[in-house]
Amino acid sequence: LPLWWAKLGFPSTRALKSWRVNLQDRCTQLDDWVNEPLVIPKVVDISKLFNPQSFLTAIKQLCCQEQGLELDKLHVFTEVTKREVRQIEGHSREGAYVTGMFLEGARWDMLSNSLEDSKPKEMFERMPVVNCKAGPPMDKLDRSTYICPAYCVTT
Repeated sequence: LPLWWAKLGFPSTRALKSWRVNLQDRCTQLDDWVNEPLVIPKVVDISKLFNPQSFLTAIKQLCCQEQGLELDKLHVFTEVTKREVRQIEGHSREGAYVTGMFLEGARWDMLSNSLEDSKPKEMFERMPVVNCKAGPPMDKLDRSTYICPAYCVTT
């Protein structure tokens, strides 16, 4: 990526062609949203947002408004669906559906709906659609819940 482009664009380690395609995808998603601001996408590609953390904060803010809770006392919880983007027919009843999340060194088994070891020579695995929703932290952890950090990395 030319240095003067990097100053004007977003941080990236991609090759120029891949960076340009990614930028076009980002612009398309934003243009669709700007052209029809009242039509919220059924599934948001979180990897195409310039600041994905702000989208997750917006989910928490909606929960605050609906349930009268304090923003700083909420957490974002995720629920992995068994669906791909094209299979989503409507909006999430709670939170928002997102795509663009990846696993590193593991994979998601859609049949068992669980985390599994990665396949040989497959370092990264795209997650199915994930429902992100906000709520207060749980007092008691469910045995089927896996606490996992999520990271936003430059691509």
